[in-house]
Amino acid sequence: MGLSASTVVAASVGLPLQTFGVDDTTITVVGAAAILVLIALSGFFSSSEIAMFSLARHRVESMVEDGVPGAATISELKSDPHRLLVTILIGNNIVNITMSSLATTLFGLYLSRGQAVLAATFGVTTLVFLFGESAPKSYAVENTESWAVRIARPLQIAELVLLPLVVVFDRLTRVTNRLVGGQKAIETSYVTRDEIQNIIRTGEREGVIDEEEREMLQRIFHFNNTIAKEVMTPRLDMTAVSRDATLEEAIETCVQSNHVRVPVYDGNLDNVVGIVNLRDLVRERDYGTGAELEDLVEPTLHVPESKNVDDLLTEIQRERMQMVIVIDEFGTTEGLITLEDMLEEIVGDILEDDEEEPFDRQDDGSWLVRADVNIDDVNEELGIDLPEGEEFETLAGFIFNRAGRLVDQGETIDYDGVRIHVGEVDNTRIMRARINLLDEEPPAEDQDGKPEPVPDAETAADGG
Repeated sequence: MGLSASTVVAASVGLPLQTFGVDDTTITVVGAAAILVLIALSGFFSSSEIAMFSLARHRVESMVEDGVPGAATISELKSDPHRLLVTILIGNNIVNITMSSLATTLFGLYLSRGQAVLAATFGVTTLVFLFGESAPKSYAVENTESWAVRIARPLQIAELVLLPLVVVFDRLTRVTNRLVGGQKAIETSYVTRDEIQNIIRTGEREGVIDEEEREMLQRIFHFNNTIAKEVMTPRLDMTAVSRDATLEEAIETCVQSNHVRVPVYDGNLDNVVGIVNLRDLVRERDYGTGAELEDLVEPTLHVPESKNVDDLLTEIQRERMQMVIVIDEFGTTEGLITLEDMLEEIVGDILEDDEEEPFDRQDDGSWLVRADVNIDDVNEELGIDLPEGEEFETLAGFIFNRAGRLVDQGETIDYDGVRIHVGEVDNTRIMRARINLLDEEPPAEDQDGKPEPVPDAETAADGG
């Protein structure tokens, strides 16, 4: 049988046993009640840590603006997150250590010293885990805002009560952090781009947002890392008129190409002098005073192919332009970019009446893909992983890069479980390709056992 609590206390202070007329039962009851209070305090500090540090700064600011009771106190506490964390840790450790000491004393009334230590260790650990850590933190996670509001004022009082210890340990931990190379700030940015993108993907899985919304949101994030070369209409697809052309010739060029605006060049496409608008051409022809085409040319920007599209959008909005010319490092015209091109980077392709779909799933499981589609879009749509090199961005560029030469219609390229059949070729330019995933069903074969040819643009448009 161990010594009684009164004996231990009396002996520790050198007083006679008669000084304490309290029996062991009373001490046990009072001690048990004290442990219950300490468990509640342990749960309070543990849940406070979760609630206060899970509550994003922007949400706290919104609560303050809405006049939520207690929100101002939360904002004040989170203004110094390092001190707040020190306060919570000091309070939690004092409570848990006191609880352990008290439990050891109580068990010492009925057990030997070694047995009392073991019983107190495992007993307090169990109680703290269940009622001081697990349950309170789970509740705080599920009720972050409401619980943060409820505990803000008591936590502020605890900070004042523990102020001497908080100041000492706050300074000590800051010194320690500097010595070990730790960051001084507990909270940096409350959200990152990667976290937002993960939230978007999770939102789609949970059904909060649909696939189209997810794709648009992801394009917005990709937009900031896109350069002009990836967005531009290439030089081969440009429609332009000579500076020496007549109004009628310019109007005919716009109508035939179905463009409202076209570049105007002097001599050749490497010397684009501006942009002409079909509206101005028609007005001058029908109601003008004999002005020439060069009198209607509006200036435009010439931007390098490495220009960031986000910055470019800001620039053309400021300059109120609808079209810019893209040049390479030698000043040669590489292509052009319109506002529609940049809008498509966010909302997806805006197809005209006669424009082909970039992706067309076939009955045999293969895909017909426009060869001018960006590699990133191909990978996302088909769920594959074709590499994108510095010297190319499109599917056609990938094919040329892998082949190392010009390719002919019907040639095949295999890469990492993907088979690409070169389809329609116009002179040296690849127009379409068929893509097969080799772990899926092979493409349909003709009577000679050869893959069926990739349909050209006209046949595909007719449903053939």
